Amino acid sequence: MEIIVCIKQVPDTKDVRLDPETNTMAREGVESIMNPFDRHALEEAVRLKEENGGRVTALSMGPPQACEVLREAIACGADAGVLVSDRAFAGADTWATSYTLVKAVESIGTADLILCGKQAIDGDTAQVGPGMASRMGWPYVTCVQKTREAGSDYIIVERMMDDGYDVVRLPLPALLTVVKDINEPRVPSLKGKMKAKKAKIQTLSATDIGADEHCIGLAGSPTQVVQVFSPEPRGDRQIFSGSVDEQVEQLIDRLKTFL
Repeated sequence: MEIIVCIKQVPDTKDVRLDPETNTMAREGVESIMNPFDRHALEEAVRLKEENGGRVTALSMGPPQACEVLREAIACGADAGVLVSDRAFAGADTWATSYTLVKAVESIGTADLILCGKQAIDGDTAQVGPGMASRMGWPYVTCVQKTREAGSDYIIVERMMDDGYDVVRLPLPALLTVVKDINEPRVPSLKGKMKAKKAKIQTLSATDIGADEHCIGLAGSPTQVVQVFSPEPRGDRQIFSGSVDEQVEQLIDRLKTFL
């Protein structure tokens, strides 16, 4: 089974900053991590490979430093890493991103299954996975919480719902987006880390994947951020300090003033 898992390098949520000039997220000088949902997608891809044989390729779109998460993916069991990186991709919305990733998948070659995290923590749109599947004409299922069975030409999964779950059988090739409940990601082994350190990450530009310049980056993004601002504080604010008991007493005294 040939599996491609899409991975995004995202800013650590403890250090998120916005660029007021471009109205996009500032990434330079900000610590980055592998998107948590994508970590679960990677783990599921590796488990499927271990059970059914095949190969896992980790794919990421981003700046050159995104190689770090691809090496991390290899350390966790992926066989190869491919980075799609070009200044022309900057500022892409989910529409342009899904187009770029599909062109990258086509450049990599055939795939039986594509796995994505449910969403990225820096955008929370949950649109890229379904957008890719729609462009390719593949069947897809979102919010997968369990893989029940995988064969040479099908896969059976559980899709998380508000009141339980659905059991869905899809023909391959197909695309899945997964939630955190699907598995517990493994810790990279020493052998995996050594393999990742020596691995060569393939880098593809817009030209390499044959992307239309009008369909990528800001130029190919029908949705753009017009303005970014911090909301003005409203109402009186008071910070209580001290031990928990002391803060509780202060809060009670403050609430009594409204009686």
